[in-house]
Amino acid sequence: MAMSLNQIGALSGTPISTDSGHTAGGESTTAAVSASAVWRSQPANIRVSVQKQGAEMDRLSPSPPMSPVRGGMRADLSVACQALMEAPTEEVVVREHRSGGVGGKGKGVPVYVMMPLDSVTMGNGVNRRKAMNASLQALKSAGVEGIMMDVWWGLVEREAPGEYNWGGYAELLEMAKKHGLKVQAVMSFHQCGGNVGDSCTIPLPKWVLEEINNDPDLAYTDQWGRRNNEYLSLGCDTIPCLKGRTPIQCYSDYMRAFKDKFSHLLGDTIVEIQVGMGPAGELRYPSYPEKDGVWRFPGIGAFQCYDKYMLSSLQAAAESYGKPEWGSTGPTDAGEYNNWPEDTNFFKKESGGWNSEYGDFFLSWYSQMLLDHGERIVSSATSIFKNLGVKISVKVAGIHWHYGTRSHAPELTAGYYNTRFRDGYLPIAKMLGRHGAVFNFTCIEMRDHEQPQDAQCSPEKLVQQVAMATREAGVELAGENALPRYDEFAHEQILNAASLSENDEMCAFTYLRMNPDLFHPENWRKFVGFVKKMKEGRDVDKCREEVEREAEHFVHMTEPLVQEAAVALMH
Repeated sequence: MAMSLNQIGALSGTPISTDSGHTAGGESTTAAVSASAVWRSQPANIRVSVQKQGAEMDRLSPSPPMSPVRGGMRADLSVACQALMEAPTEEVVVREHRSGGVGGKGKGVPVYVMMPLDSVTMGNGVNRRKAMNASLQALKSAGVEGIMMDVWWGLVEREAPGEYNWGGYAELLEMAKKHGLKVQAVMSFHQCGGNVGDSCTIPLPKWVLEEINNDPDLAYTDQWGRRNNEYLSLGCDTIPCLKGRTPIQCYSDYMRAFKDKFSHLLGDTIVEIQVGMGPAGELRYPSYPEKDGVWRFPGIGAFQCYDKYMLSSLQAAAESYGKPEWGSTGPTDAGEYNNWPEDTNFFKKESGGWNSEYGDFFLSWYSQMLLDHGERIVSSATSIFKNLGVKISVKVAGIHWHYGTRSHAPELTAGYYNTRFRDGYLPIAKMLGRHGAVFNFTCIEMRDHEQPQDAQCSPEKLVQQVAMATREAGVELAGENALPRYDEFAHEQILNAASLSENDEMCAFTYLRMNPDLFHPENWRKFVGFVKKMKEGRDVDKCREEVEREAEHFVHMTEPLVQEAAVALMH
């Protein structure tokens, strides 16, 4: 019998486990909601401290050096479409599908859809194979350009260094090729689990965790000694600490092995390689970890420079600067994860340490370390995939809370030296520009008035700043939504943000995420219309109403295709 879109949407996913494809982590499922509803659902006592004065405030900074002052810093709802039963993989029908790149100016913006985080199981097979196949067919019928998939380091090279198991990815990529979908492949060198929207747990490779156990300083560390195993500390990038290889060598070898395995798909099915550079695959420090309730929105986060490798670099930088006393530790008056800027001496607007000689020294060093890390990896990636018809992209986090303050504290702790007086995104854009890489940015769907204004959130102004930085640096800009959104307000915001100017558009947009809610009839109708409007671009010959009528017609055309795919699930 035929199934409706609603029934397809009801095929909810299950998280990964070590043996059977089910996981220990899960995530709550919510109907389509606005971003403001998500943010405002946080507990009322989210601000964990109040503004302090005098001696009480000084106790935030128990040890020197006190920062000198001038004159005296996602959440997917579920994985998609669980199969009702396992079935042998169908014979692959190869379709010719070529692309010269990822999008173009003035010709509309291609839409990609992120795959579920657990699309490949811990046993290196395709998770929910039959439902996955039906879902890809539905996406293609809706006019989607392609999909984005995480290629997890912790799955492929899990058992031993240099031993790669690409099994599930080989099958998934062939499945995408069969349906004529392009692929953005993410080299995911981070742990899955512990961030916004993480619905399953995929740790780093076993042998990497063994090395971290032997030398805990390989992990990012905060000033209280808390270790973070999401991603290796960039302080050890060039140290042969992983069975004789450096982390950069490990990342490079992994990308090279991917290239060798899937060379026949590069430039045809695989059109983009997004290189993971930190937690959640983003170029940043793990300054706001949600795991175990360490951080809650909209806390300022904490600096991650207290492993011995980072501190060694800081000490060398301080000595070179002529202030060796500044090299023993990071700022000691920058508060805790869930403070607000005005709770701290370092981030407060008046006479804050961030706006001092010491602050500039520390923040310049901290952000430059992140830039250098990014350049090492993107340089390797562009060399490995040179002349193969794929673009290289890097994701930057959309840290929009406290953006309206002078210090921009959450951006500073994440490694973006962006304040009211300094552009922290232009250096990132210029670094990517030197290698012809795409600047991928999140929170494109958000509007300022949807966010809690007491935290001075301003995602729209942040997106505008990033767009200006990429334009000045001559770098292509791509976008993602930070939270699952199915409403037309979010779609309209993305449409507006995707058209940067009269003759300039984003090169691609990736929609978060393929899950059961996306296939609910009303959400599907809106999504199909959104995809069509994005593809139309700035077509002066068509008014918005005409595009919407065409999209409505297209929805009716696609439903039988989706139902046909659903029938295949039952046989």
